[in-house]
Amino acid sequence: MEKKLKVGIIGCGGIANGKHMPSLQKVKECEMVAFCDIIVERAEEAAKKFGVEGAKVYSDYKELLKDTSIDVVHICTPNRSHSFITVDALESGKHVMCEKPMAINSAEAKKMLDAAAATGKKLTIGYQSRQRDDAQYMKKEAEKGTFGDIYYAKATALRRRAVPTWGVFLDEYEQGGGPLIDIGTHALDLTLWVMNNYKPKYCVGTTYHAFNNQTETANAWGDWDPAKFTVEDAAFGFIVMENGATIVLESSWAINYTDTREAVTAVCGTKAGARMPNAGQLEINGVKNGVMYVETPSFAADGVAFFDGKSADPSVVEATQWIRSLIHGTDATVLPEQAFVVTQILEGIYESAKTGKPYYFN
Repeated sequence: MEKKLKVGIIGCGGIANGKHMPSLQKVKECEMVAFCDIIVERAEEAAKKFGVEGAKVYSDYKELLKDTSIDVVHICTPNRSHSFITVDALESGKHVMCEKPMAINSAEAKKMLDAAAATGKKLTIGYQSRQRDDAQYMKKEAEKGTFGDIYYAKATALRRRAVPTWGVFLDEYEQGGGPLIDIGTHALDLTLWVMNNYKPKYCVGTTYHAFNNQTETANAWGDWDPAKFTVEDAAFGFIVMENGATIVLESSWAINYTDTREAVTAVCGTKAGARMPNAGQLEINGVKNGVMYVETPSFAADGVAFFDGKSADPSVVEATQWIRSLIHGTDATVLPEQAFVVTQILEGIYESAKTGKPYYFN
């Protein structure tokens, strides 16, 4: 049996328990040997549930990084700490998977890029939506030239009443922002990736605190504490790329709107277009033989006895591809240079919203 990569988990809260640790547990080429959380009981619980026998537990991530047997760490902490923990991990000789967003601003993200380049260690960011069947299909069509030149796109992440009320989601200091940096980042990453366009020219942004002080909210996770709701509840961006292409980005945790969708994109090109009516769904439209058409690829494989036709969990696909990229020396699906541009644009939207002026990237 080949040697398994040894993984350390830094941050054993919601995203670690909901995504990273269950996914890594299904990757046969790795094993989780160390767990760290500032609330040590959470690390202890994670070690019992997901770790190998004798898995180590830490309350200080720097102690975990001293273990030279660990090959890779997954960073699942609040956004503010992504940058300095990643840099420390890379400099300690570990490969790093950092949960999205890359960092709270482009200066912090640049430190991560520079550390990866200086150490020669791999760095990737957790944008698992790329691994959905609809996203993979859309990307392949784009690469084939089906859409022609994509000149307009729309990135959407809208919830009607689903403000996350746990952890530090509502804390601007810890997170750097609200729905834009939390869920808008997924939609933007998908859009740039499908377009294969990472050269923004300028953007205009607006943010809103329209719901922060409301009570009796009908929120999915219960009413929030207005005193703690310091991030925006909605943010919108208009982005112009260097080649003239336009992207509209819309994000909200709470909006009076019924057409709510999350982590989806739509692209319009000179030959055809495509949109995700919802995550996991896809429509492609264009003209063939002088007639307009709409195609809706099916991602189900039902009709076979004892098989439900469900696709693999994108988070498991992400974890598997990441671990195997380390073993075989190939690229991870999400390159840090790509995630850096996502962070640049998010920062530009926030800055434009603050100043009331367009934000130029160069």
